[in-house]
Amino acid sequence: MTILIKIFQLILSLSILVIVHEFGHFIFAKLFKVRVEKFYLFFDPWFSIFKFRKGETEYGLGWLPLGGYVKISGMIDESMDKEQMKQPPQPWEFRSKSSGQRLMIMIAGVLFNLIFAVLIYVAVLYAWGETYLPTSNVKYGIVTDSVGYSMGLRNGDKILSIDNQKIENFAQITSDIVLNDRKLIQVDRNGEILDITIPETYVARMLKGSGRIDPRTPFGPYVISGFLKESPGKQAGLLEGDEVLGLDGLRFEWYDEFQNYIAQRKSIPVAVNVLRDSVNVDIPVVPTEAGFLGIMSSRTYDMIFELKTVKYGFFESIPAGISKGFKTVGDYLKQFKLIFSKDTKAYESLGGFITIGSIFPGIWDWQSFWNLTALLSIILAVMNILPIPALDGGHVMFLLYEVITGRKPSDKFLEYAQIAGMVILFGLLIFANGNDILRLIRK
Repeated sequence: MTILIKIFQLILSLSILVIVHEFGHFIFAKLFKVRVEKFYLFFDPWFSIFKFRKGETEYGLGWLPLGGYVKISGMIDESMDKEQMKQPPQPWEFRSKSSGQRLMIMIAGVLFNLIFAVLIYVAVLYAWGETYLPTSNVKYGIVTDSVGYSMGLRNGDKILSIDNQKIENFAQITSDIVLNDRKLIQVDRNGEILDITIPETYVARMLKGSGRIDPRTPFGPYVISGFLKESPGKQAGLLEGDEVLGLDGLRFEWYDEFQNYIAQRKSIPVAVNVLRDSVNVDIPVVPTEAGFLGIMSSRTYDMIFELKTVKYGFFESIPAGISKGFKTVGDYLKQFKLIFSKDTKAYESLGGFITIGSIFPGIWDWQSFWNLTALLSIILAVMNILPIPALDGGHVMFLLYEVITGRKPSDKFLEYAQIAGMVILFGLLIFANGNDILRLIRK
């Protein structure tokens, strides 16, 4: 059920965004009296799931869920309609309009995605506000892994600032380090203020899933609230409501100590000491090869830490939503520097539909859904404006060339460029989804 919920959220989110994007092209084409022959959600090679005609436009749903399109008369696009381009230009065709009008039609999809993302952020901030864990409220310090240890961090360190700049939202610390090329972390370690140098290799290792910086949490009380799909604890006889006191007679102050103890005993039996109906019970459990018992605690962050919720009135939410939209665009643009860097090798972390789907929660939550849809809308806008033929940015690139030089590229050149762009895009699609498959195999 969890996977189905994730898949449905992904399809719904992308469908909304494709419609918004193509509607931008559609409405500007209509504004400049350009005929739109088709408006499709998903692609329809050979056949469509359903279709209907209203006026001069055919609306439909394709069977290939890789996006959508509007077919604009007199334009070389995904349809590769060569026959139409052999005919003399007509007044209602894209190619008959001024370069300025054609430019507006091409950037309209990106523009609508950006506006839509901002509107979502405004609505979300107005409806739910913004809840986060302030860095100053991470009262037990942080917990990190071997990569964090190698650069000098220690469990229990309290992060004060990054490059002497305070980060209000604790969840933004790692992204700030990755995106802004930070050099130092200032920490409080048992009352002593220390500067921790961030090595150049840290970002690359963090992108591969190491170097985590999480809030440290106490171990107890640990009451079992449920079990994972693979749960040796459940198979061994642990029950919901059992309070885990320790392992092999050992008591733990911190949850990371409990995790580390299990991780060191992969596939080795441990005695889980639990309190059940006021009676101490020892239950032998063999952890998984990954070092897990497959049990879940009833505790949540808001039970351990004091979270902060900022509420916005209607007029306050508008500038806050705009600011959040611009910041998200800026952060996403910074990621391109990492993708093309040989040092970070961020291209190895690129993912396809599985990666995108995995960011949605396994339960239906409208606040999360709309926040993620806004993020994907910005990603779609930025990706589409890249100067790659077959994308909006490719068309914009050729239009700017025409504006600057006064010469229009030939239809034959645009046709070949469109084919080359589609080859590039399908190559990227295969590469990204191939990364997803490889990651699944390696798990």
